[in-house]
Amino acid sequence: MSTRAWPGDWRDPAARARLRDALGLPSEPRWLRQVHGTRVLDDADLAEVGAEPEADAAITREPGVVLAVRTADCLPILLAADDGSAIAAVHAGWRGLAAGIVETAVDRLDIDPARLVAWIGPAAGPEAYEVDAVVREAFVSRDAEAATAFRDSRPGHWWCDLPALARRRLAALGVERVSGGDRCTISEADTFYSWRRSADAGRMATLVWIDA
Repeated sequence: MSTRAWPGDWRDPAARARLRDALGLPSEPRWLRQVHGTRVLDDADLAEVGAEPEADAAITREPGVVLAVRTADCLPILLAADDGSAIAAVHAGWRGLAAGIVETAVDRLDIDPARLVAWIGPAAGPEAYEVDAVVREAFVSRDAEAATAFRDSRPGHWWCDLPALARRRLAALGVERVSGGDRCTISEADTFYSWRRSADAGRMATLVWIDA
């Protein structure tokens, strides 16, 4: 399995071509039209739907198929079977994470969670991501212990540890081997795009594929 994080405007065909050429990708990435939902596509879905289907995660078992998600504060989460037989790329903003995008992706992989490894990419960090009661309630109403991922900031608002919430969801599923989640798109302005910092910012692309 290979992974890369790369900045750019991924709606631009020229940027996509530069990415493909720079990394020597084995195929054109399977770009998704992300909507903060829980739809997960597999190989059969990707073969049947249009060039950029509406979904927030994709899985493949085919070598050389490049999966891609675009983020600029949301979580990019990559999953892989420890024998390299299957992978998933997940876009998880707070809405998708609360709604169950991680659970759906793990279920669609249909692999013993103990055999999965996960990587959490750069996202809004716990020292910079402030949320309101709606966001906090979306998690705490389902899992009271999720309150540990929220720290008081000002009345009616909290600093949110989004990667910690993702790790809780993964652990509850039995995915114990999790890395990443320690880079902040908001505070690391020289390195990452951030929608919170600038709504017209670009997006990072996180790619994953199985080497042929």
